[in-house]
Amino acid sequence: MRTRAALVTAAAGLAAVGAAVAPAATASAASLSPQSIAAQVVPANQLASFNQIISHESGWNVHATNASSGAYGLGQALPGSKMASAGADWKTNPKTQIKWAYDYMNSRYGSPNAAWSFWQNHHWY
Repeated sequence: MRTRAALVTAAAGLAAVGAAVAPAATASAASLSPQSIAAQVVPANQLASFNQIISHESGWNVHATNASSGAYGLGQALPGSKMASAGADWKTNPKTQIKWAYDYMNSRYGSPNAAWSFWQNHHWY
């Protein structure tokens, strides 16, 4: 389990990635890593927790599929088609999946930080 200081350090690192790619706003989503996109979408104070959940759930693989449940994508939506609420390109677009996962964490848990706290106790969210 990571300490609070380690999470803050990780968030700062991810925020730095976001700052580094911000000037390249004209770059297509396909040219940015999912982590860089997340740094643009998720607030810096929530980014380390968001990163932990996505890392555990999908390893940042946009096409990750759970063989037993069928959960799909970065945030492991079940069913994956739930992500259509964030965009028709939900199957392949990391930005759409990140927006959906961030909205899901906010609506169900209040924030990615609260979702990560839940995940640490239950190993799912």
